[in-house]
Amino acid sequence: MIQQTLSIIKPDAVARSLQGEILAMIQKSGLRIVAMKMIRLTRAQAEAFYEVHKDRPFYADLVEYMTSGPVVCSVLEGENAIAAYRTLMGATNPANAAEGTIRRLYAESVQANAVHGSDAPETAAREVAFFFSRTEIAG
Repeated sequence: MIQQTLSIIKPDAVARSLQGEILAMIQKSGLRIVAMKMIRLTRAQAEAFYEVHKDRPFYADLVEYMTSGPVVCSVLEGENAIAAYRTLMGATNPANAAEGTIRRLYAESVQANAVHGSDAPETAAREVAFFFSRTEIAG
């Protein structure tokens, strides 16, 4: 099944100029990049995007981190794109991520773990729409 999913290259990876390497890994995996932009999230945007975590102890730190620098948001498309990208990203904790995954290669910590990806079709639809209008998606 062809799906779309959201990718965010997080501030830690952008600050280290890793977006090119990460985007190349995505393309080599067979996923197509059908929309992309670099933005700096406002506090209000970060709070809204991560609202699902607002009652969790890490929420404030997450919002602070995600507003600390620019991010690269992309819409990825491909066969089972959500699962494919989650496999390519690797485990949230880079110490547990498989060899050759984005997080194993580039993450600094559980929070500064280089990338975000949608975890389910419903989440992907909401997250893609959060950052991109239909006219911005080429797929």
